[in-house]
Amino acid sequence: MNEREIKSGYDIEKRNAALENLKEAVVFLLIVIMIILIRMYIMTPAVINGDSMEPTLHDGDIVFLYRNVNEINRFDIIVHSYQNDSLVKRVIGLPGEFIEYESNRLYVSQEYIPENFINADMDDFILTELSYNQIPENYYFVLGDNRNFSKDSRSIGLIHIDDIVGRSVFRIYPFAKFGILE
Repeated sequence: MNEREIKSGYDIEKRNAALENLKEAVVFLLIVIMIILIRMYIMTPAVINGDSMEPTLHDGDIVFLYRNVNEINRFDIIVHSYQNDSLVKRVIGLPGEFIEYESNRLYVSQEYIPENFINADMDDFILTELSYNQIPENYYFVLGDNRNFSKDSRSIGLIHIDDIVGRSVFRIYPFAKFGILE
């Protein structure tokens, strides 16, 4: 084997190693881009701050938010923007509905709807206190599960769909409560 063949073999090995490093860098970059896109458009973690959603969620819990807000249903747990802050609340009233609480019972358009996730009393409330006869299109009435200690639609008004950051359906921390939220 002459010197030229040895040098040529060494160059090929060097080039193969460089290509392998480049492949790894491209794969790593693609993974980072995918994570960023998933967090921006599909889901992102959120940390619960405060006790307004107790007993369902507690201060320090971590949940995944699905950013798809095209389909919002009654009792979904959402995060919405309010004055440069993010609040976690439960959707109670949908567009076109009339909301009333009487003797701790929820009435939607005069039909009783049971709420199995709260155990606190709530003062009577009627939607007309917010100067609405029904919830307008693209707006939602939201409450915290800890009704007596919650800044929600009773005090801040109805929530526009554009202010909804995402729906929370899955708790990832604490690990003992890992799973789907109800």
